[in-house]
Amino acid sequence: MNRRDEFLKDQKILRLATVGKNKDPHIVPVWYRYSGKKFYIGTNTKTVKAKNVKKNSQVSCCVDVGINAPDIYGVFVKGNASLILENNRVKAIAKKILLRYFESLNGESARELLNDTDCIIEIIPKKFTVWNY
Repeated sequence: MNRRDEFLKDQKILRLATVGKNKDPHIVPVWYRYSGKKFYIGTNTKTVKAKNVKKNSQVSCCVDVGINAPDIYGVFVKGNASLILENNRVKAIAKKILLRYFESLNGESARELLNDTDCIIEIIPKKFTVWNY
């Protein structure tokens, strides 16, 4: 596995940019899972990001670390997103995402997040840009 993919699998916060009404950008930090080929973000269909993806599949995202050289590294991605809505698949992917952030799914916060997740944003990357200083 290359450094970029290892980095994307290890990091915890991705900034997702979608296009909203009047072509306004909408950027939010999210929890995610990177499979090595696609990104998965659990959310609810009522969120702005899910509504935006439903109307416009073009997204970009950024994962980065560091504020001082030589420890600055980041990845910018342009891609196409879609919503996964099939309940069994949504819950299976959501569990994998949440287990990156919680030791188990038995706690109240993990259960609430899992119950609130009714869709997955799936991003297929089209272009990666990597930087380090």
